[in-house]
Amino acid sequence: MRRPDLSAPMTVAELVQYGPLPGVRILGTAGRDAQVLDVRIVDRREALDSLRPHTAVVLTEAPARSGWIVEMALRKAWEQAAACVVVPETAVAVHPPGALADRLGVPLLLIGGDALEGAVRIASAVSRPDAGRTALLADAAQRLAAAGPHVERVLAALHAALPSTSLALTDPVGGMLAGRRAALDSAHPVRLDVPGPDGHPLAVLVADSRSKEAGWASTVESVLRMAVPPLTAWAATRRLAEEQLDRRSELLLHQLTRPSEEVGDEQAGAHVRAEAAALGWPLAGPLIAFALRPAVATEAGPAPGPALRALWARYGIGGPLIAYEDCWVSWRSAAAGSAAPDPEVWLRQGEAQLRTAVRAICDQLPLAGGVAGPAGGTGTLGVALADARAAAAVAAVPGSVVRADRMGPAQLLSALPAEALRRPAEVVLAPLLAADRDGTLLRTLAIVLDQGAAPSAAAEILGVHRNTVAARLERIRALGFDPEDPAQRLALHLACRVLLAES
Repeated sequence: MRRPDLSAPMTVAELVQYGPLPGVRILGTAGRDAQVLDVRIVDRREALDSLRPHTAVVLTEAPARSGWIVEMALRKAWEQAAACVVVPETAVAVHPPGALADRLGVPLLLIGGDALEGAVRIASAVSRPDAGRTALLADAAQRLAAAGPHVERVLAALHAALPSTSLALTDPVGGMLAGRRAALDSAHPVRLDVPGPDGHPLAVLVADSRSKEAGWASTVESVLRMAVPPLTAWAATRRLAEEQLDRRSELLLHQLTRPSEEVGDEQAGAHVRAEAAALGWPLAGPLIAFALRPAVATEAGPAPGPALRALWARYGIGGPLIAYEDCWVSWRSAAAGSAAPDPEVWLRQGEAQLRTAVRAICDQLPLAGGVAGPAGGTGTLGVALADARAAAAVAAVPGSVVRADRMGPAQLLSALPAEALRRPAEVVLAPLLAADRDGTLLRTLAIVLDQGAAPSAAAEILGVHRNTVAARLERIRALGFDPEDPAQRLALHLACRVLLAES
């Protein structure tokens, strides 16, 4: 972010944005970044013949009422490199020559007051541009100081100081926290991170100014920079409250899912259930359990919790999201929104919904998921959560979801330590790897083993004819590997999966 040069000459855009001209309206899309160094009052046509470059040409009421004189002023301004033409709006209210201003690239400013008074205001701003910019920054600072560390008040203060700018505050992954959504739709927004103590962003301040001129943009950035400290205080307080709730939720979930014989005190158990109900947790069965396992290294960056929580709120399927053991878990009532009595239907629906959510979240945070259940209630929820966590652990590919009751050999083998097994796998399959230039034989062998040595099922998955699979199997057997041999099957399956995971 660059600091504005407060003493630099004021531009036409700045005169319009926060300068001395109340109720000003600008016509013409080009030339707004032209610097204004002087003011020339024109009360008769002849004065247009001698204009200095970078001059604001101010027409008084009488000549401005003649449309041809206003057009002449625009042409003379273009010929002599004047900055802009200023006229009383009442004088040209019927036919303002905006098209000509746009074609010549000379901005036409329509002011709501007296032309002479406007000329004096422009002259004052041009002579002391630092005073005008400093006044704006001082006004913004005063408004922000009065707002304090409250997000809605801070954004209201910014909107008051920058009336032509839309602002929004988002979480680090783009979820709307406060402000105007129009700021997020901008093609070229200004973004400022709201950093936490560790330097990683707690939130992002997004601004969209309707003016794209360089002079105004730097001033906007400086005003936004002043808003970062109170927003940091607000976001840090919010994050602290969320972390305290996370820790309390994890403890509460452990208490809720303990076996009934371990609870002991019936009154304590009732208190735990009441606290869980107050948090909106589903308690009545049947319950479907979900687990999410982020595939990010927390040592190199921020913990995935805040981002995952924000993404779950946007793309998730309802229910709480709690850090539990080695991953994040959630659950919801299997019967919610469904009249189907079949538990298999509920579980299949939950699997499909979680897969959709996980794939959406993976665009910003790679993770895999697991589904288990249904559990009859909180008494067996702990078992269902453990099953979902186990399923998530074997979901090898980010974006994938595994059902606990559908874990097959491929999923179980993918959970083994591939790095330690890679070299032994290469030794076991060395003849096949030497003959398999494009990986076709390796993939075919893995799929055949996944399908219990059934060529027809493997052909359907591979998208080839059954005879093609049979021909490949003949080549594989000729190399010394038989997928139907019980003595070889486990080693071959493990080696194939380790090498496929590497690729």
